[in-house]
Amino acid sequence: MPGGTFKTQDNLVVDRSPDGSTTVRFKPVSPARTPFAVDDLIERYQNTVAAGEHHPVLLSGLFILDLLVIHPFEDGDGRVARLLTGAMLGEHGYTVGRYVSLEQAIAESADAYYRALLDSTHGWHEGTANPWPWLGYFTSVIAGAYAVFADRAAAARTPGTKQQRVREHILRHAPATFRLADIRTAVPGVSDQTIRLALEQLRNEGKVRADGTGRSATWTRKTNTAPFG
Repeated sequence: MPGGTFKTQDNLVVDRSPDGSTTVRFKPVSPARTPFAVDDLIERYQNTVAAGEHHPVLLSGLFILDLLVIHPFEDGDGRVARLLTGAMLGEHGYTVGRYVSLEQAIAESADAYYRALLDSTHGWHEGTANPWPWLGYFTSVIAGAYAVFADRAAAARTPGTKQQRVREHILRHAPATFRLADIRTAVPGVSDQTIRLALEQLRNEGKVRADGTGRSATWTRKTNTAPFG
């Protein structure tokens, strides 16, 4: 089917069990009603935004929720929803998606994503669905992206060598337990080797400890470590 064409057959969203059985997660809008549902969704969104009575982030989240339940395409609905999320937030001045990947944040929280979506789709067709589980997840992803951006900006402003910047982040900004990948994200432009050198130095100083080895290793900041140590 050509890209951009609405679905022509039902596309139930199901969970598949190891034994091969399936459970319907939710039933999207039928193909016959999809064009009307999409037009109605866009019109309601535009009118509500224009009224200015509700926060645009919540309205964007509600739009994405309804779009996912309508499931207008036979494939790629999730990708379309993620692209629209960044575009809609950007229109309202929330441009964090330019600097932090919202798509990656959603992918890394897939379990919470599907749980929130499932919790907010019960009763959708009857107009009794509770949107707050989804909106709670949606806003937490955005807040998390801004936290990552703030950490990156703080790291970029930290004077000194790259290794000193890594130390500063670990001792002052990183969570109590973290992975090397978390430091790589928070302090961009620093090689993994430099991060490992900083971690090794901090371990020798008794300020962090390693749990595990290799890519799965986690690091924990000692509780008696002074923040400016």
